[in-house]
Amino acid sequence: MAANAGAPIIIKRKKIVVEDGHHGGAWKVAYADFVTAMMAFFMLMWLLNATTEKQRKGIADYFNPTIPVTRVSGGGDGALGGDSVFTEDSLAQSGTGGLDSKAPASAEQALFEEIDESLTALAGESMLSTEIARHIVTRVTDRGLVVELFDTPEQSLFYDASATPNPLLERLLEVVSEVFELASNPLEIGVHTKAEPIVHRVPQGWALSSERAMVIRDLIERSGTSADRIARLQANADRSPATDPPIAERNSRIELVLLRMNF
Repeated sequence: MAANAGAPIIIKRKKIVVEDGHHGGAWKVAYADFVTAMMAFFMLMWLLNATTEKQRKGIADYFNPTIPVTRVSGGGDGALGGDSVFTEDSLAQSGTGGLDSKAPASAEQALFEEIDESLTALAGESMLSTEIARHIVTRVTDRGLVVELFDTPEQSLFYDASATPNPLLERLLEVVSEVFELASNPLEIGVHTKAEPIVHRVPQGWALSSERAMVIRDLIERSGTSADRIARLQANADRSPATDPPIAERNSRIELVLLRMNF
């Protein structure tokens, strides 16, 4: 006991060195950069898929420092001119910084909207307004104003899967031809048929859609549309169904396209 009482007490101090303590949150910065890059990548992919060639050129011109873009050509404060990528006019810039290229597109767009409204008004005034509304839809695309007339399960536009039009189709074409006279743009007629439940040795859709296209052309010309305005006829058979299943009545349809002048 006495011997141990005089023994020296040794205290070891362990030095803990924390290196690079200020890097403890560096991974958060790196992760944020990664997420930002991925968002930019997916936005780029979305823009490439959701825009037309003309719209993509407008976006490219905006970010190209070699091309002066003024407030006039930009159409707004942001890259998309204050609009979404689905607005055709907001991205129809040619990069020249002026109104020359934008004005025709804007005027044509306004004309298409006027024709669309006139078509709706005429259909509403017609005694067949309920029937007409059931068989017609419109949309504006890169090609122009598309007026689509289609069969329903209750009523077909032709008799007995033939090329003989019924009175409803004749009335529909009269209404469409009347509003199409508001413009001088060329017309395109496309006819689609539904798929047949029975496979024939010789597909019937091609001959039927071709014959119907000729009938539609004659009816439109009789309604007052100049033959010179009809740019093309398309017989599509059942190759481009509008909905599933391919045998659905909705796939038997007529597409009347008021084409853009520069299409």
